[in-house]
Amino acid sequence: MQTRGLALRKLIEGQEILICPGVYDGFSTRLAAKYGYQTAVISGASVSECHLGWADKGIMGYEENVRVCRALADFSEDLLLQADADTGYGNAVNVHFAVRGFEAAGMAAVMIEDQLWPKRCGHLEGKAVIPADEMVDKVKSAVDARRDHNFVIKARTDAAGPIGINAAIDRMNMYAEAGADILFADALLSEEDIKKACENVAKPLTVNMGLGLLFRGTTPLIHPNRLQEIGVAMVSYPRLMSTGAVRGMMNAMDALDDMIKGDQPVERPDLLVSFKELNNLVGLDYLDELEDRYSSS
Repeated sequence: MQTRGLALRKLIEGQEILICPGVYDGFSTRLAAKYGYQTAVISGASVSECHLGWADKGIMGYEENVRVCRALADFSEDLLLQADADTGYGNAVNVHFAVRGFEAAGMAAVMIEDQLWPKRCGHLEGKAVIPADEMVDKVKSAVDARRDHNFVIKARTDAAGPIGINAAIDRMNMYAEAGADILFADALLSEEDIKKACENVAKPLTVNMGLGLLFRGTTPLIHPNRLQEIGVAMVSYPRLMSTGAVRGMMNAMDALDDMIKGDQPVERPDLLVSFKELNNLVGLDYLDELEDRYSSS
């Protein structure tokens, strides 16, 4: 039987770059599936911001994160979800149980990073990393903890900013040797750094991208075709839907304020999906079918 981890491995090993939108709630996860994506990354930053209302600076803990992941996996069986386990919520022993928890929650992969706790969004200033040997132990623990040997372990380093690209490459190779399946150097500063990483690491490399000026001053925006040319295996757009959703809600609230200032109701269908579109997205037809199936005759 093909597990979620094995299915994701096949996509990562494919000839074409694997493109992953970032999801964080029911709407975004269903939209990723609706638009035909086979996998998506669950953005820890967006989960913290959406579900807790706080920026990604170590406020969210394991229980809240895995709860959201499990809920998303429960209704999106055909979408391979990749969890963001931050630093693993402690030492290598904690990592063991975190990996078990995310795998049991229906994930295809989990990412562990080498930031010092409390961690912060990779594109914020003030990051610091733990000693590389400590992260190696976390990776080994993650590898040993998985019940399905195909469950994907993603090792992330945030070393490029604090101590340089060469240190980030050295760390990624240490994590690869410890058993990580895919490597991620966050917040690289140039295409040249991404290319250098691709050429000098022992496992497939993934990077994050934004759209427009989302990540100004850190990773530049590069087309997936170019990323594929320089050797990137997977690219994620973790904050695309969350920031797009906030912009949409701000536009809607601005329209509400404008209407209140006037004296007539205002129709703004350009700002909204229809009731039918919303119900189709969130599975109303399936719920209606269940109701009909089990209703008393």
